[in-house]
Amino acid sequence: MTAFPEQIGNRNFLSPIGFKFTLSKNPKIVFFCNTARIPEINLGTAIQPAYLKDIDVPGDKLTYGDFSLSFLVDENMQNYMAVHNWMTGLGFPETAQEFKNLTTDDDGARNLNQQFSDGSLHILNSNFRDVAIVKFKDLFPISLTSLDFEASDTDINYFTAEVTFKYTVYNVLAADNRTPL
Repeated sequence: MTAFPEQIGNRNFLSPIGFKFTLSKNPKIVFFCNTARIPEINLGTAIQPAYLKDIDVPGDKLTYGDFSLSFLVDENMQNYMAVHNWMTGLGFPETAQEFKNLTTDDDGARNLNQQFSDGSLHILNSNFRDVAIVKFKDLFPISLTSLDFEASDTDINYFTAEVTFKYTVYNVLAADNRTPL
């Protein structure tokens, strides 16, 4: 037993550069992320009437902010086009086949849940090992930025795109991907 059990055992601080993002829908596509933010979470309040002053009490609904991340676009545009085609299939497919492709699973069966995907934001320590995993349930993209080509640039600045997702809920899990942190 230690003399001071309440003291912090790990004196290393969490680095803002240690993270990666994976998407269940496209496991082979890598999102080389520049920025990602764990979305805000808000608890609504209810008002309890009282004689002199109304009192705020915890409410019954959580609201989650949107999940946004920016990523480097790969040379073949696979990561960018995966999101682009997903959004097109959801919002304005030009053919019935595009929507069918979006809602058909690997076994060829129609499954409307295919329009969603789970995603994981891996938080890494100073040795680039998982510390925590933020699991997003039922993600779908709502926004994807443009790619602006400019032939007069003298320096090569690789393309970065930003995507914004809506989702049902997120949970922060330990590195084992099963237990709450």
